[in-house]
Amino acid sequence: MTVSVVQFGGSNCDRDAVRALDHLGVDAERVWHEDGLPDDADGIVLPGGFSYGDYLRAGAMAARAPVMEAVREAADEGVPVIGICNGAQIGSESGLTPGAFTTNASARFQCEPVHLRVERADTPWTAAYDEGDVIEVPIAHGEGRFEISEDAHADLVADDRVLFRYCDADGNVTDAANPNGSTDNVAGVLGERETVAVLMPHPERATLPDLGRSTDGAGILRAFA
Repeated sequence: MTVSVVQFGGSNCDRDAVRALDHLGVDAERVWHEDGLPDDADGIVLPGGFSYGDYLRAGAMAARAPVMEAVREAADEGVPVIGICNGAQIGSESGLTPGAFTTNASARFQCEPVHLRVERADTPWTAAYDEGDVIEVPIAHGEGRFEISEDAHADLVADDRVLFRYCDADGNVTDAANPNGSTDNVAGVLGERETVAVLMPHPERATLPDLGRSTDGAGILRAFA
């Protein structure tokens, strides 16, 4: 499998994603958005960063880049696609997943480790875990608060498309464990296909053992292995 990590102006986690995937034995390459997706792209990562300086709204301008039409087409064909942090914002802005990500309740940029509860273990992104597992993955965002209308949220829950929720170390989903004020503590969601997902935490920063921190995020990226 060859994974394309799409790089926009302002992306800054594309190299991290490639390095994490390489560590897992996955062939990955950075692809400049203006060059389009290569024909042999078997997987796609929309990485973190500050695409186009987060002008207008985080992810709004990148979501309208021509390459995103190819990403949507690939997603419709079943190609695995994951959006991480700014990539999650791009994914939601482009319609890959429901809801939107907006300014943290604290109105501050937050960079810290958080705990996530695995809500489903039967997807490519969570097959390495059991339902209810608690993993530690870092966040680094100023606009990570997941917002969604009441009706759309009800549909999201009914369709079992919540992938991760913020929780404490014991797996309790509480307000205190919610770092950004996200609706229902949602940290990651699925698209219409289980092969499409977005999440605000950074699994690529919790993959390499030589970083001396949690490697719990590796299981998410193993979807490409």
